[in-house]
Amino acid sequence: MTEPDTEDRKPRSDEARSAFAPPGRGDDDALITSEFTIPVRLEGPAVGGADSSTTSEFAVPAGLDVPATGTESETTSEFALPDGLEVPQTLPAEAEGSAFSPPSTYSARQAPAAFTPPYGIPAIRLTPEAPWQDRMRTMLRMPVAERPAPEPVQKTGETGPAVPRVLDLTLRIGELLLAGGEGAEDVEAAMFAVCRSYGLDRCEPTVTFTLLSVSYQPSLVEDPVSASRTVRRRGTDYTRLAAVYRLVDELSDPETAISLEEAYRRLAEIRRNRHPYPGWALTGASGLLAGAASILVGGDLVVFVAAALGAMLGDRLAWLCAGRGLPEFYQFTAAAMPPAAIGVALTVADVNVNASAVITGGLFALLPGRALVAGVQDGLTGFYITAAARLLEVMYFFVGIVIGVLVILYFGVKLGAQLDPDAALNLYQRPVVQIIASMLLSLTFAVLLQQERSTVLWVTLNGGVAWVVYGAMHYPGHISPVASTAVAAGLVGLFGQLLSRYRFASALPYTTAAIGPLLPGSATYFGLLSMAQNNVDKGLVSLAKAASLAMAIAIGVNLGSEISRLFLRIPGGSAGGRRAAKRTRGF
Repeated sequence: MTEPDTEDRKPRSDEARSAFAPPGRGDDDALITSEFTIPVRLEGPAVGGADSSTTSEFAVPAGLDVPATGTESETTSEFALPDGLEVPQTLPAEAEGSAFSPPSTYSARQAPAAFTPPYGIPAIRLTPEAPWQDRMRTMLRMPVAERPAPEPVQKTGETGPAVPRVLDLTLRIGELLLAGGEGAEDVEAAMFAVCRSYGLDRCEPTVTFTLLSVSYQPSLVEDPVSASRTVRRRGTDYTRLAAVYRLVDELSDPETAISLEEAYRRLAEIRRNRHPYPGWALTGASGLLAGAASILVGGDLVVFVAAALGAMLGDRLAWLCAGRGLPEFYQFTAAAMPPAAIGVALTVADVNVNASAVITGGLFALLPGRALVAGVQDGLTGFYITAAARLLEVMYFFVGIVIGVLVILYFGVKLGAQLDPDAALNLYQRPVVQIIASMLLSLTFAVLLQQERSTVLWVTLNGGVAWVVYGAMHYPGHISPVASTAVAAGLVGLFGQLLSRYRFASALPYTTAAIGPLLPGSATYFGLLSMAQNNVDKGLVSLAKAASLAMAIAIGVNLGSEISRLFLRIPGGSAGGRRAAKRTRGF
């Protein structure tokens, strides 16, 4: 009978011993280890009473083991600081912040200068009784985070604001304002007022010379919605401009709820309305304007009739060019020829009239004073791209006028016309007649701009005041014409801004026509005449004087508008005063 196998007598727990298992204890077998076995100390008896021990090649030799410094084993790396080189870390008085430094706290009265001011950002209180133009302009000149949130007014009749339709309505209103000659900052203020009236407070309107865009971001985690619109055609109709201002005023009124459908309906009515004055009235107004301007520079009744006839012929010729699709450059060139031709013809025919006054009066109806004022205003308020485009447009119009007049003057000089460039020094001082002529000029200018009949009287009085101030400073006071023009234009801007705030309307109908008597028509004409007579240096001096007068008018009007706000109740006055215009340093 064979002897049973020895492995059958071993317990079941020892049958499957792994190579990773620790060595067995309490048996008589030899202690078997592997290279993965935890090494044991070589000195001393073997564990379990075994006679010999098998160790790994990773075991620490006897006598080289270093006692541990702590109760637990410490794992170090090659980046660990060696023992004895530790430098005690002292907390500085003001630790430099980083992504790995713990956050620090500070009291509200000792806050760092780079963060919120110690007493917080002052709240902007936009009083409802202030004009909406000032309220919207104040918010546009503030960072988005500091703008006060609008009241939750529901005007759409839906669960939330219809964002695409609100943006489309905003762009259509801005298009009418920009096409009517309004300044870029006022157009942005109106667009912001429309968006804000329907609850879209996180919007940013942008206005350039031909492009309008508005962007709205519902929140920081939602995608923004943007829309744009291009201004294709421009027209002068201050009646339509005033109607758009009334619509924006009612939309921005928190007590008036106007739905989007109602706003679209009213906007469509504004666009469909006919001009308040027919074509024949505009032609007659241009003739009266030229006649009044000729009286201002020393003309008589014959000069008045001749200048009026030349201006009316030029107006009809310009309309004919416009009907054939010619650009405005050629329209201005064609309109400048008839007044110059009549003045040269009277001189060649030896008629005892002041031909220079005839030509000067005809130029008054063509000088682009409206575009010049708007361009300078955009530049002063920080809209440099729009200002550059407007001033470039003014330059093209002026070059067209120069070409039209120079062509006629050149042929007149060849025909032997005795035109005297020094006639500008012989102006007659007739205060009463000139004041009446200046008021007539402003009245007819207002008709050409298609103003409302209720504003014509105010702008006529404003033009008379402008000429009185200019005449009193220039003739008896012997002050330079540039300084006198700047002061008179400043008063025009001041009164125009106050009247517009009183009527809650645009300031353009009260200022543009009133600057008509101050336009540099005579300086322009005499500069062109000197150039036609090969006296280029004298002509350039006279044209530089005309440019200086034009800039004085534009800057004076804008300065008067800014000064008028000193007398108005400014929204947000408790926040440190009125903010400077956007994109400026704001000293």
